[in-house]
Amino acid sequence: MNTQHSAGIAGIVIPDTPLVREITEYIRDTEDELLFNHSRRVFLFGALQGRRRGLQPDLELLYAGAMFHDIGLTEGYRTSMDRFEVNGASAAWDFLLARGVDEADARKVWLAIALHTTPGVPEFLEPEIALVTAGVETDVLGIGRDDLSAEAIEAVIAAHPRPDFKNRILRAFTDGMKHRPRSTFGTVNADVLQHFDASFVRDDFVEIIRNNSWPE
Repeated sequence: MNTQHSAGIAGIVIPDTPLVREITEYIRDTEDELLFNHSRRVFLFGALQGRRRGLQPDLELLYAGAMFHDIGLTEGYRTSMDRFEVNGASAAWDFLLARGVDEADARKVWLAIALHTTPGVPEFLEPEIALVTAGVETDVLGIGRDDLSAEAIEAVIAAHPRPDFKNRILRAFTDGMKHRPRSTFGTVNADVLQHFDASFVRDDFVEIIRNNSWPE
């Protein structure tokens, strides 16, 4: 770990600060290795995409957003009916405020996490918000992967491997959302449950409009 702090991973240095160390410890204790490694890759890929785009995020805040973004998929949220993204956003908000981060910075992290499955919006917001989504898109969807060097990708994967990642992350999504299917309405998450949960009934936006209480 010391070599990572000094030399970085693919040239990205994970900030060696008390807040970052606390976040790392908390997420390592809360998430399994699948989500922990994924979240670290999201930070690294997000920072790499930021460098390519000429963005200069606050790396502590980017780290907070990346590391908390999927905590809503973990066992502790199996009774929540909120969107899992909101679970993660609120967990990060509470964690940061309790450690003296100001509300404006915590709000950036909240939005970064809450919006990370909402395509077409985050890239127009602050760098920390844009780059959590960019990191997620690179790691999960392969978007922007070809814009990064093979050496950078290899360094990130060496530090945080992704064995059978596609199938395992889809399972984590399904396990984290199947008890709250209606929370997926209007999001990409509905596709996951439609694919993997035979009992899932997708809400239809057109029918909601047609059948609502307005007479005309």
